[in-house]
Amino acid sequence: MLRRLYLSPFGIFISLMLRVVAVFYKNFMVYGFSNRVDGKFYKKTRIASDVKLIYKNKIDIKDNVWIGYHCLVDGIGGVTIEKGVNIASHSCVYSHSSQNSIRLLGENFIEIPAEKRIGYILEPVKIGEYTFVGTSSVILPGTSIGKGCVIGAGSIVKGEFPDYSIIVGNPAKIVGDTRKVDEKLFQSGVAFKDYYDQSLLKEYSK
Repeated sequence: MLRRLYLSPFGIFISLMLRVVAVFYKNFMVYGFSNRVDGKFYKKTRIASDVKLIYKNKIDIKDNVWIGYHCLVDGIGGVTIEKGVNIASHSCVYSHSSQNSIRLLGENFIEIPAEKRIGYILEPVKIGEYTFVGTSSVILPGTSIGKGCVIGAGSIVKGEFPDYSIIVGNPAKIVGDTRKVDEKLFQSGVAFKDYYDQSLLKEYSK
């Protein structure tokens, strides 16, 4: 009943009310996200009430995304989280860093706008469709992750990673391919009728 009501035209109103309630009550999942980048409302996106979205107008979160408890997404440099991404609890996504400029500018750091600070890192982050980010992972500025990837718990991720990568470690490296994992599942008889990338099924069935 509640699910059907949420998916009705009242969904946006219900989502807004849950955001208000979240300010006063313990953490819970809030269904629905109003994307300020493209102006759309995504009903299937779920974001925990305690997630911190910094510079929300630069955070492009698509539909069916799940972001767990105690996560932080820093959007100052631009962040794109594509359809179906899951980000497990206690993970962080950063699109800026002051690791150099704080030393170079000293006491003047606070007086200079972020984009004009010497040594200031301001680079966008992109996480591809149906990628899973393991708990307590950190994604650093300038990182681009392809679709269908898996990032192991506690990984520190920086750089460009192609589709279907299994990414683990500090610094994170590619250690496998999710297509090989899924192919084994396919061959073992797991039903794939809802699989996110139907084009791959032809390869698995050969």
